[in-house]
Amino acid sequence: QLQAFGGGLVQAGDSLRLSCAVSGLAFRSTTIGWFRQAPGKEREFVAGIRWTSSTLYSDSVKGRFTVSRDNAKNTVSLQMNSLKPEDTAVYYCAAGTRLIASTVSDRHQYDYWGQGTQVTVSS
Repeated sequence: QLQAFGGGLVQAGDSLRLSCAVSGLAFRSTTIGWFRQAPGKEREFVAGIRWTSSTLYSDSVKGRFTVSRDNAKNTVSLQMNSLKPEDTAVYYCAAGTRLIASTVSDRHQYDYWGQGTQVTVSS
């Protein structure tokens, strides 16, 4: 199971930290991806961290968001800085086993999904 939390309502330029708690999986061998979905849009890749701790970011968040993992706590965090109104969406964490680097951004490669947490950025 995955549970995402930490969303909220913030102003443009503010920061938020999302967390994804993972249970029931071999966390150390699992890739965790963050995706988001705005109303009327498709779910899109935001960031991912492989079991090797290598990371990948979408161009829209690179330099503003940082993904990290704590293998001792089975959690993955997404630190979001300099938030923009266009970052407004429901954010989901997802888990997949041993994704290769070229597939981290592909939502179809993930087997488990959390329930999502709303992030709203006002201008």
